[in-house]
Amino acid sequence: MVTAELNPPKSAAASVMRRRADVLKGVVDAANVTDSNRANVAMAAIPAAVLVRESGVEPIVQVTGRDRNRIAIQADLLGAAALGLPNFLFMSGDDPTQGNHPDAVNVQDLSGTELVRTAASLRDGKLLNGDDVKDPPRYFIGATASPAAPADVERTFEKIAAGAQFLQTQPVFDVVAFSRWLTEIRRRDRNVAILAGVLVLRSAAQTERLATIPGIAVPDAIRARMRAVPDGEAEGIAIAIETVRALRALPGVNGTHLYAIEWPEAVALVARGAGLLPRPIVKGAATA
Repeated sequence: MVTAELNPPKSAAASVMRRRADVLKGVVDAANVTDSNRANVAMAAIPAAVLVRESGVEPIVQVTGRDRNRIAIQADLLGAAALGLPNFLFMSGDDPTQGNHPDAVNVQDLSGTELVRTAASLRDGKLLNGDDVKDPPRYFIGATASPAAPADVERTFEKIAAGAQFLQTQPVFDVVAFSRWLTEIRRRDRNVAILAGVLVLRSAAQTERLATIPGIAVPDAIRARMRAVPDGEAEGIAIAIETVRALRALPGVNGTHLYAIEWPEAVALVARGAGLLPRPIVKGAATA
């Protein structure tokens, strides 16, 4: 399984969304349609996902707890199901103070784990208040994981217990450390699908910024490589290809999630270089 990020535009331009989806067509099995990524206003994820699907790419709708309470989130999930969107990735969301509306309320009525539990409850025919849902939706439920963060193993198991069927991880740069996290997860659960995150670096400056983000560990060797080269993009692609190959060799990894910040063309370059192409043709949505 190969997935990637796909950011909706900060406008109402459907053509932009379709053009961005076209870049990933045939390169990935599904694309995450982000929910106002980095707390910056963008086209809503659910209608954007419909445009992505119309472009021939299977969408995964990201849902955060940052902007909506449990009433709005359940309503959105039911509406998305009515539109035939079955794949979701749930997370708490970026802090609004870091985005373009820093005075916005950080709702957080439901945590990332509670969002997963909400989707599972709807799929089982119940609203969070216990009311029955006629014609319950079918969802393929995903959650995030941060293998480099302290205590992430227990948080990850809380999400699995809540109903997560697949996990997409934060970018992995230290494969050895990731393998220890993976071993612990697989020791207790062999069913959840794990897609290891790989971020394509572009410059030494970007690498240094990433190294300051909690939950992302960038080894000194990677930082030194990016500082030592004149072409950061070429080196970033080379590192990503090496990382994908190493991760694919680990038992228990079910796929790769590619991050290429504002650089969707890099997804195809890495996928081709790592031997991920051509992608198999799968009929129908990845539902459970």
